[in-house]
Parts: sequence; C-alpha cells; structure tokens
Amino acid sequence: MLARLLYRDGLMLVVDKPAGLPVHRGPKGGNALEDYFDALRFGLPRPPALAHRLDRDTTGCLVLGRHRKALALLGKLFKQGKVGKCYWTIVEGGPEADEGRIDIPLSRRDDARGWWMKADEHGLPSASTWKVMGRAGGFSWLALEPLTGRTHQLRVHCAEMGWPIFGDSIYGGAPRAGGPPLHLHSREVTVPISKNKSPVVVTAPVPEHMRDKLGACGFTQ
Repeated sequence: MLARLLYRDGLMLVVDKPAGLPVHRGPKGGNALEDYFDALRFGLPRPPALAHRLDRDTTGCLVLGRHRKALALLGKLFKQGKVGKCYWTIVEGGPEADEGRIDIPLSRRDDARGWWMKADEHGLPSASTWKVMGRAGGFSWLALEPLTGRTHQLRVHCAEMGWPIFGDSIYGGAPRAGGPPLHLHSREVTVPISKNKSPVVVTAPVPEHMRDKLGACGFTQ
C-alpha cells in the first residue's frame, strides 16, 4: 500500500488502486483493498476510510479520508460535485466528433444483478463529458469526466453511445472470463480540500495493461 500512495496530507490520502480488487468487501467476502488500509495510518489511531469508490476493475486515483471529520468534508465535496474527476479510457470504435457531452438517465438493471445499471428515461439524471485524445486501429483514447456520480456511469454511457470500453465484460463485448482487462483508469482527481489553498491535484500513472493501446493512440511518457 505504501508503494501505491500518491498523495498524503493531514486530511486525506490518494492511492493508486490496482485492477481486479474491489475497494470494499462484498456480501460474499474475499480480499478487498480496504483490508490493507492499516498500513496507511501514519500515527493516527485508526486507518483511513474510503471517501468514494471505484469499480473492481477500474484503476487509478482513489481518495481516502484520514479521520471522521475529514471523511465528512470529503463526502460533502463529492456529493456536491466539487471534486474534479478525469478518467482515461480506450473504447472500441469511437465518436465522430472530437468532444461532447452525454446525458442518459440511469437506473438499476434489476435487484438480482446488484450494481448493474441500464439506460432508463425515467432513471436518475446522469451526465458525462468526453474528449478524444487519440485514435488508432479501430480504437479511441478518450478523456472522460463524470458530472454525476452514478454507479458504472461511464461504462454504460460509452456502451449506449455505440463505443463500449475495451475489456468491459458487462456492458461491452468482452468475454466474462479470459478476455482483456477493463481499460478504464482514474487518471486525475482535483480536490478543493482547503478553503485557503489551491485545490489538490493528483495524477495516477498509466497501468501496464493500458500502455499498448494508449501508445498506439499517441500517448507518450
């Protein structure tokens, strides 16, 4: 966990979440990222806790609150939409335009599917913006910003637009097992944690499994 720490101050931490590990334990148990938060106490009596969540297969910036007061403040910032979130993704195909906005309401698919979501004109308002960063070989590299915080929002929005996220086994065409990993990465968060200071901006390195496709689309590092 210490090797994955991207940022630390008195109120919050930002860690680089790996792919394939849920952030918290589900009803069936199993390993979860929060099991390892005790290594991030840095002298405080309790480990930090999640200020928001990322999907099991999404990588990148994950914000933790270091104590109860910090968690309340971060929770308020996330709820009010004041935390900036930029995701990088590789999608199959891609939009014709260079940038745009998606407004597609979402609702739960059904109770049996847990967190799976669907487009629903009677669902909760859901908005995302996108910008094309590069294209190559039938794929596009997009920068996505969710303006609302619905579960699986970016994955459903991209699929509904006709360009599903590469490696998405729920909303795209990837197989449920043995397929490519989900190419969705929480690249950057911008957190206005202090009233008297500039917002904290934290960037997560590109995960190994996304390097080939991003490189083909023009990413250099």
